[in-house]
Amino acid sequence: MNKTYFLRLFVVIFLLSLGGQSFSQDNKYSVYYYRRASLFEKLRVNSNDIVFLGNSITDGAEWNELFDHPNIKNRGISGDITQGILDRLNPIVSGKPAKLFLMIGINDMSRSIGQDTIVDNIAKIIDEFQTKSPDTKIYLQSILPVNDNFTNYKKHAACQKQVPEINKELKKLAAKRKITYIDLFPHFTNETGIQLNEKYTNDGLHLMGDGYLVWVDLIKDYVNE
Repeated sequence: MNKTYFLRLFVVIFLLSLGGQSFSQDNKYSVYYYRRASLFEKLRVNSNDIVFLGNSITDGAEWNELFDHPNIKNRGISGDITQGILDRLNPIVSGKPAKLFLMIGINDMSRSIGQDTIVDNIAKIIDEFQTKSPDTKIYLQSILPVNDNFTNYKKHAACQKQVPEINKELKKLAAKRKITYIDLFPHFTNETGIQLNEKYTNDGLHLMGDGYLVWVDLIKDYVNE
């Protein structure tokens, strides 16, 4: 083997290493997203399960303990967006769960993703279930209010007035797809009728324990029916 061969081999290895670095930098989502999504690929969903699907607000609850129900499975991922759910949906849909409780969209808004895109992506999520798992009962939950008096999540808080507008479209979508729409929004606002109530949050976006208890009370009949 001559020097030219080794030189070419070195160049190939070098270019491959650059390609690996480029791939890692091109990841669309957070490292947490990929950790959780890879775990969810290994955890089986079956036809007896009730799946809670969404972002950090879903991720932050221990749903099976809150409902004392062993078949409830949490598939929330902090920071997730509508496209992120579409990209990790197959392991859930293929399990053909009994019920799906979906809440997603606030992170899309904080990234200035347009309303039409958000609603369209949620429609695609619903369509995937209705096509591939038609027996799954789908419950589309309204996006919760945020509170711009807090400074922790300024981009999310800036969407305060946009949330009710998106929720109106989600209600229409639910009617069009003939699924249940659960309007959580008004139960979490303060006296303004638009801000997330301070007693349910400590950062203007996420829920404290009392907030989750309100949520549980609002959907318990749907979970148990």
